[in-house]
Amino acid sequence: MTQTSVFDHPKPDLPLALILQQLQADYGLSGALKPLVSERDQNFRVETGGGAWVLKIANAAEDVRFLKLQNACLTHLAEIDPALGVQRLIPARNGQDLVYWTHAGQTHAVRLLSFLSGDLYSAAPKSHPLLASLGRLMGRLSCALQGFSDASAHRPDFLWNLDRFPQIKSWLPDVAGSERDLVGRVFNRYDTRVVPRLKHLRLAVLHQDANDNNLIVSTTEPPAVTGLIDFGDMCQGRQINELAVTLAYALLDSADVLADAGVLIRAYTAEFPLQAAEASVLFDLVAARLAMSVCISSHRAKDFPDNPYLLISQRSAFALLAKLDQTDPEFLSAFARHAAGLDAVGSHCTILQWLQSAACHPVPVLGFDLHRSQSLLVSLAPTAEGGDLLHDPAAHSVWLANRLSAVQAQFGVGLYGEQRGGGVYAGEQFANAASPERRTQHLGIDLFAPAGTPVHAPLPGRVASLANHQLPNDYGPTLILEHQAGPNGPTFWTLYGHLAASVLERLQVGMAIAAGDVIAHLGDHTINGGWAPHLHFQIITDRLSYTNDFPGAGQPSLWPLWQQLSPDPNLILRLAPERFAVDPNPPALLLQRRAQVLSPSLSISYAHKLKIVRGQGAYLYDHTGRAYIDGVNNICHVGHSHPHVVAALAKQAAQLNTNTRYLHETILDYTERLTRTFPEPLRVAFLVCSGSEANELALRIARTVTGRQHTITLDWAYHGNTNAAIDVSPYKFNRKGGRGKPAHVQIATLPDPYRGSFKGTSAATGVAYAQSVAEQIAVIRATTGQGPAAFIAEAISGCGGQVFFPDAYLSTSAALVRKAGGLVIVDEVQTGFGRIGEQFWAHGPQGVIPDIVTLGKPIGNGHPMAAVITTAEIARAFANGMEFFSSFGGNPVSCAVGMAVLDVIEQEGLQHHALTTGEYLKRGLLALADRHALIGDVRGQGLFVGVELVQDRETLTPATEAATRVVNHMREHGVLLSTDGPFDNVLKIKPPLAFGRLEADVMIDALDRALTAPH
Repeated sequence: MTQTSVFDHPKPDLPLALILQQLQADYGLSGALKPLVSERDQNFRVETGGGAWVLKIANAAEDVRFLKLQNACLTHLAEIDPALGVQRLIPARNGQDLVYWTHAGQTHAVRLLSFLSGDLYSAAPKSHPLLASLGRLMGRLSCALQGFSDASAHRPDFLWNLDRFPQIKSWLPDVAGSERDLVGRVFNRYDTRVVPRLKHLRLAVLHQDANDNNLIVSTTEPPAVTGLIDFGDMCQGRQINELAVTLAYALLDSADVLADAGVLIRAYTAEFPLQAAEASVLFDLVAARLAMSVCISSHRAKDFPDNPYLLISQRSAFALLAKLDQTDPEFLSAFARHAAGLDAVGSHCTILQWLQSAACHPVPVLGFDLHRSQSLLVSLAPTAEGGDLLHDPAAHSVWLANRLSAVQAQFGVGLYGEQRGGGVYAGEQFANAASPERRTQHLGIDLFAPAGTPVHAPLPGRVASLANHQLPNDYGPTLILEHQAGPNGPTFWTLYGHLAASVLERLQVGMAIAAGDVIAHLGDHTINGGWAPHLHFQIITDRLSYTNDFPGAGQPSLWPLWQQLSPDPNLILRLAPERFAVDPNPPALLLQRRAQVLSPSLSISYAHKLKIVRGQGAYLYDHTGRAYIDGVNNICHVGHSHPHVVAALAKQAAQLNTNTRYLHETILDYTERLTRTFPEPLRVAFLVCSGSEANELALRIARTVTGRQHTITLDWAYHGNTNAAIDVSPYKFNRKGGRGKPAHVQIATLPDPYRGSFKGTSAATGVAYAQSVAEQIAVIRATTGQGPAAFIAEAISGCGGQVFFPDAYLSTSAALVRKAGGLVIVDEVQTGFGRIGEQFWAHGPQGVIPDIVTLGKPIGNGHPMAAVITTAEIARAFANGMEFFSSFGGNPVSCAVGMAVLDVIEQEGLQHHALTTGEYLKRGLLALADRHALIGDVRGQGLFVGVELVQDRETLTPATEAATRVVNHMREHGVLLSTDGPFDNVLKIKPPLAFGRLEADVMIDALDRALTAPH
């Protein structure tokens, strides 16, 4: 390339005497002149008693249009951002900002500018605050120049116009030595990565020369870049060139290119935001500017061998070019976008949204239920337990296997984001040319399990790559699958490291993979890179420039960037958050504290005690994050922590919570809606706080209205923990610690169609059992001369062993009681709200309309609320002048919660769900009964089911010990049940209605295993 420019003309060399003479004549100034360094002009600092100025004598070859361009720019900046640290034009006596001096037959344009005090950036100690101040200054400059335009800024032939970088390639042969290939790769990089994007890049007028000697640094502490001089390289170009040139100079001799660049980019974009296309090519343009510099200086050095300025920065430029050359350009693009406050990966948010959506249905990657299996948190930090064995893979494998066995864990979990230190990631593959910081922060989740454990594809996809990375501490055999985030969604990938070598033979690149397919097996330490057997599982949103590999760890200082490139793999694994931390208060410690502060009367379930920290849907989670199917907690009726119920509670609690002595719509809206679920004439409600309080109130109403005291209850009934409720609960008063039946209570026979005197569920059996109620009425009459105050019965006997009454039992008993002048109380505390599926209330199939119905437990999905439902007539009779008041009963928060529970039941069709799921569950349980003689009876409706275990089906001998063993065995396998009944031999199944077929299958399988397990 041949071109004539100011470089081909010698610098001006006007005599000092002439300069002083002209300075006085044109500007009225006289003083001392101090030469300033310049590549092509003759510049002086003018010092007078009144201050200091800069005199610039242009090269005779300089096109005056470009000097006028600079002047116009400085004038524009003075108007737009007066505080910006650039020089100001000093007009001559004739009012012009440009005058002309002649010497030796050459005419030179001359300007006088204000002097910016301070030190040169080249002399200042470098620091991140200094870089930040540089970024802010240049960002302000770019912002201020947005409105500036001048025809003279179009300089297509200007040598330093970065947009004409490809034209410099003809000077590549002038670059000496081995660096020529390095610079050549920059030209190829520009052609490949920048040229296709040029049309998307903004244009602007640029300064384009923020080098060390054009930046002014304050002499105050801390030093900051306060000024920018020398607008001689101004031209129109791509806007991003300004930052690229600034970085190219600022990063020379940088010990940490990424850290320093990040500081400058963030500061620049805080003042002047970039677009994603610009940030994507930023480092390509930095490399181009450096390559341009060494090409021009190498070419000029041949013509001007005595000019050291031309080669002064080549060493530093080559060193920086080498660092950029050895760093993945796509990573640098992502880094620049992230530093600029943009998404490092444009599709990142879309991918995450899909992974978190209901449309994404991952299956377990290890072929067993990770959610319900016991796990162990495994740290690979050198200071962690077992860290001293990391250097010996065989020993670490044995140690880990022993640790897993000790806590009966099926797998171990290694943390995403864990900083593992250079000892774990000691290989050169974890180093980075652009930064001394090693990649030591883990980008995957490790799942430790025995070698040979099958690995399953969690999502459908195709094989993107297969490779064997055999360096120490590397992946070993590695598989990458490609996936799509929904139809027409963006592509993302999953990586599987530390596999057995068989994966390299069983799969091929491009092969389609279905979710659940066995894709590999875990390798041992001899093949997997030298680790204890485990799966390194990782999500990748952008593969950058990698083909058969991808980093499994990132630099800690760049963790926010790496999180976008490789987001948390738990988006797919969906392990509970408790899996990733060690609870400082485990069950053993809580048991000690509990013994000190809680009454021993409070029982606690299972041989191995559970610390439950969270619930969701049909699951409870312990302190290790292990999920348990909750098969017994009917309190959380619509599912643990149901979001609609939680939101209603929170919203109302934030507005108002008070008592019923004030008017409020919520209590009326709720009671009207609740009572509409009952047949006429049950239309009046009392709202209270617990099922015990509801039954206490129901008894009080019956005794007040009838003027009587005596009550008939069923054997093995349980109605609550208050004195009055205990009095009508044989389950309590006839067992250990009880005082026996009170004188005012009579016990009717539990109508048990399986174990009782009358078998079957026919109406005739129901009528036969009702005769026991008639007998108790007779006893009361004989004792008091009048009938009972009330007959109280659960709609289904829960503590009696999930006993469903024979047909017509309740209706027949109710008729007998009412004939005797008593009221009928049906306790629906455990059984209502659609649980039985067939009807909304469990007493419905019995064909009875009670006088009083008590509600609790499921009414508030665990919120402490309950209700008594009765008729208007009974409510008026109860209103005898004594006020009834429950401080918290019927408060607005409770009513909002109750309303939300009804919403969920209706909107999610939970009554029908209970019916169909219950039928499915019972079929499975009956199938088990065909194979296991221990199962004597399976009974129930909807999701209120009992399985009675017997030693002998003929004698019905209770299998109490077997029931306890089965419940504890199922607890160890992630399913929670309990026992009840007179002999504690009935497995109670009454889960939240979120319980579905999947949970039913797991429960049936766990019960099958428990019944089969040796004992």
